[in-house]
Amino acid sequence: MDARQTMKKKLMLIVPMLHQGGFERVCVATARLLEAYADVYIVVFDSKDIAYDIKGLHVTDLHLGVKEGKIGKIWNVIRRSLAVRKLKKEWEIDIAYSFGPSANMVNVFSRSKGEVWTGIRSYMDMGNARLIRLFSRCSDRVLCCSKRIEEEITLQYHCRNAVTLYNPLDVEALERNAAGEEIRLPWEDRENMVVSMGREDDVKGFWHLLKSFSLVRKEVPDAKLMIIGDGEFEEYRTLAKELGVGDGVYFTGMKKNPFPYLHTAKVYVLTSYHEGFPNALVEAMALGIPVIATDCLTGPGEILRKGDASYGVLIPNMSPVKNLDPSEISEEEKNLADEIKRMLTDQEYYAKYQEASAARAKDFSNACYVECIRGWIG
Repeated sequence: MDARQTMKKKLMLIVPMLHQGGFERVCVATARLLEAYADVYIVVFDSKDIAYDIKGLHVTDLHLGVKEGKIGKIWNVIRRSLAVRKLKKEWEIDIAYSFGPSANMVNVFSRSKGEVWTGIRSYMDMGNARLIRLFSRCSDRVLCCSKRIEEEITLQYHCRNAVTLYNPLDVEALERNAAGEEIRLPWEDRENMVVSMGREDDVKGFWHLLKSFSLVRKEVPDAKLMIIGDGEFEEYRTLAKELGVGDGVYFTGMKKNPFPYLHTAKVYVLTSYHEGFPNALVEAMALGIPVIATDCLTGPGEILRKGDASYGVLIPNMSPVKNLDPSEISEEEKNLADEIKRMLTDQEYYAKYQEASAARAKDFSNACYVECIRGWIG
């Protein structure tokens, strides 16, 4: 057998930053999971505010963070691409796998001898047709986080290399992290805790959640709402006060280990009107938490429905039009409130989805993720 055939493949993972976020977490998890099967190198454009444990990983910082203005952004892509191309040649990279649009551009423009894998980790990435067309034509493999995205890329862009790769989930590590830290909350009573996770971003639809929660509190007075994620959330704090539930809402800010907070949830709610593959939804399910989620274009529907089986409550997608007027509560927000109230008060209904959550989360294991990638690496 040729010596080269017995050597590990060299895999480069390209990511803009390792700040708290979905595809950043997947990047680090990928590096850990594939260490035994490949020589893994992580390249970041800027290592500021790293939120993940990278101890023992080979991480290279290009020190080429965000630039303002159109010319600055274009120049940044060129500089990043030249730097990455140099590293690909120097390290003799076999496969370069990138996460997110900016990293995908650099991966494509820095093509060397190895394969180029571009990752489409959110449906929002589909909004730029020129970039998707570029990735479809210039990638050896386009890794999509949902079947819906794969199907659209295949049909609309005639891409023959699109495949679905669900994000990995380490259930055992998740459970350890959830139990491994004492936390302080504004309330001693942790019953009837409604939780959502996500950065401060309009796409998360948190105004819908706050308005629905204000209706829940009228019938379940001891209900609490916690939103875990990066941001100041000032306008949402104001909305909570105007809705009369400011004392029942807690914004944790960014947490390196959010899982002890997530573990306090009685029900997890996702109100996003766009998602790729919502990691936090599956993480909640892995902890045996019943979930309610909007049926946005990708992610929740594939997670909560499998054949005729239902693993959580799927509600119609909600309006993307931001409305912070506390006097205006829509029918969709009333319907969400009804679902939350039922989950908090109907024990049989709650138990059904608690069991279903844990069962479905097993389908998104680390083992399945590694098996897919190993098959492609060869």
